[in-house]
Amino acid sequence: MASPIGYHASHEQFPPGELLALVQRAERAGFGSAMCSDHFHPWSKAQGQSGHAWTWLGSAMATTALPYASVNSPVGRYHPAVVAQAIATLNAMHDDRYTLIAGSGEALNEAMTCMRWPAKECRNRRLRSAVDAMRALWRGEEVTMLERGLGFRIERARLHTLPASTPRVFVAALSPETARWGAEWADGLVTISMERKKLKPIVDAFREHGGEDKPLWLQVKLSWDATDDKAMQGAMEQWKTNVLPGEVSEELRTTAQFEAAASLVREEDVRNAVRVSADPQRHIGWLQEDLEMGFERLMLHNVNRSQAHFIDAFGERVLPQVP
Repeated sequence: MASPIGYHASHEQFPPGELLALVQRAERAGFGSAMCSDHFHPWSKAQGQSGHAWTWLGSAMATTALPYASVNSPVGRYHPAVVAQAIATLNAMHDDRYTLIAGSGEALNEAMTCMRWPAKECRNRRLRSAVDAMRALWRGEEVTMLERGLGFRIERARLHTLPASTPRVFVAALSPETARWGAEWADGLVTISMERKKLKPIVDAFREHGGEDKPLWLQVKLSWDATDDKAMQGAMEQWKTNVLPGEVSEELRTTAQFEAAASLVREEDVRNAVRVSADPQRHIGWLQEDLEMGFERLMLHNVNRSQAHFIDAFGERVLPQVP
């Protein structure tokens, strides 16, 4: 039986060739799945990368047997028909192993197309329309959507290479409001680790509004290294730009703006958003609590640069102890 613990591959932080070697290493270490980010820009200069997720996924899925997922906004710099084609191709070639985690996006990645960056409510509407269009394309239907305000238009599009089954689409939600909205139409929920008092309302909102029998996945933000000091140092260097509230992080457009906004971020702020510890037993306890909340897949993102050491250590000391 595959481990419920997966590995998160961060395109913002590592060149794609190195990231491919890391996900292969994670599979050998016993991680049961993988997911990746999909960025045009990194969050900071310290991260410094932005490999193309779809190109990388083809290589990763061809050289490992893991199920994969990625967080993607199919409207903005992408067109939903092209995203649907990419996913159909991946799943046709790789045994339906890919799941889309659909989000409404951030200006950092989407606004560079010079399209107007709309409010969250509008972004949600166009995301739902994009998912409807992609599902119709995956069923082999001809799709035309010419309404104004969608952020995209489609005229007489049809996919001729189809996956064996309709790909799953999970909703990415960081708030109870988004979880409630996505519960009706999404095949599952993905959120990120945070304080339990903030995480529980997101889970409850999804379960109580149509998602009661749907899977829950958690992207776990952690920083593990040889010592607590090194783990905190790595988290501050690489991830302090990523602990800003969503109403800020979704609107900033450049790495310089993120770095300026994060200039006053303290270690305490990072610790509230990232599980910082060099103790594997403490991480085991946190992960067991995640599973007890009902999350069936935990995607671990070690936010510092010590990736190979993390993969090997968790493969040996953490994965065997988390059922």
